Amino acid sequence: MEIKRDSYLQQLISYRFDGLVKVITGIRRCGKSYLLKKIYRDYLIKNGVREEQIIIIELDLAKDIKFRNPLVLSSFVREKVEGKGEEYYLFIDEIQMSDEVTNPYNAAGKKITFYDALNDLRSLTNLDVYVTGSNSKMLSSDILTEFRGRSDEIHVHPLSFAEYYSAVGGDKNEAFDDYAFYGGMPLILSRPDDGAKMNYLKSLFSEVYIKDIVERKNIERQDVLEQLIDLLCSSIGSLTNPTKIADTLRSKQTAGVSSNTVRAYIGHLEDAFLFSESKRYDVKGKSYFDSPNKYYSEDLGLRNARIGFRQQEMTHIMENIVYNELVIRQFSVDVGVVYARTINRNGNSVRTPREIDFIVTSGNKKTYIQSAYSMSTEEKRETELRPFALTGDSFPKIVVRKDIGKRWYDEKGILNINIIDFLLDKELI
Repeated sequence: MEIKRDSYLQQLISYRFDGLVKVITGIRRCGKSYLLKKIYRDYLIKNGVREEQIIIIELDLAKDIKFRNPLVLSSFVREKVEGKGEEYYLFIDEIQMSDEVTNPYNAAGKKITFYDALNDLRSLTNLDVYVTGSNSKMLSSDILTEFRGRSDEIHVHPLSFAEYYSAVGGDKNEAFDDYAFYGGMPLILSRPDDGAKMNYLKSLFSEVYIKDIVERKNIERQDVLEQLIDLLCSSIGSLTNPTKIADTLRSKQTAGVSSNTVRAYIGHLEDAFLFSESKRYDVKGKSYFDSPNKYYSEDLGLRNARIGFRQQEMTHIMENIVYNELVIRQFSVDVGVVYARTINRNGNSVRTPREIDFIVTSGNKKTYIQSAYSMSTEEKRETELRPFALTGDSFPKIVVRKDIGKRWYDEKGILNINIIDFLLDKELI
């Protein structure tokens, strides 16, 4: 089964021979290697590049283990490329498996790393360099800091619903239900049955992600890390902060948990691309709140597997899917806060915060979005739509729903659209 990942392919094409190192990042098992070694390689060959011009080094395989030494890697590639009249492409897969070696010219000095090798190879004008890295030892934040201004990042996510549906076809509603349950990790599509899919997702957390973070970050309290993951999975799209989470964990007899520990562990989970934070933004005050914020899971299948495929509350799951879709489309996404005047118990007028699920921005363009699984009552409709009226501006406003068929605009110009139509319409925003 071929999975098309056209948006990422177009990014690679646009960065071709721009003089920078192309860094392909993303959660492990989301398809980074497939994108580079299959999809992009096929594109290059189809467009006249000979196979001999594509150098593929797979550092996770025994056949290429010698290239984990960055000096050996650099020397090998230079010998093949330097002084030649044709262009070459270098694909290095699993760059995090590169070793640090002693500088032969300064044994007491700084170690030689793959950063040094890549900087060296980047100077070859007839060589275009691409690397992928899993987040067990090399995260996006590491390599982009090291190559600031000298690298392009292509951040790969699990399959969007459009990518998922292009592969599975069939009834769109059935496909959406499966996507909301099993998520978009590409190998899910090749698992033979429900049990195999569930086991695969569970093993990713236990055998890959948690072990990676514990090893890389020298985690002392793995029990806290795992409880934190469970808590974030159970409360996707809910407002929280490290202090509140630490209090919750302590209430469960998890001794010695500080808000600083929780804050650090959340950072590790974000660096590993398992969760994303969406900050709250005061629409009229034009400023961000320090806390609380919301956290969303990078993949709903992973989230569902972690909590045993319980808590299938579609309101939160759909909100997470909408958030992920907006991020995949490379928008900036915040939680909107507006204020209404209400009367409290004492009869006083007070400012009461109201929430807009997402403020979506790209340059000067802004769109407000509410995710509403159902608006079956007038009370529910008022709750969802009232914040739009409080923005005081005329930017586009959209309600993404599951309980309608065709899209339509209400009397205030608010677009009501079915979740599936929203996910498949890339030109909507």
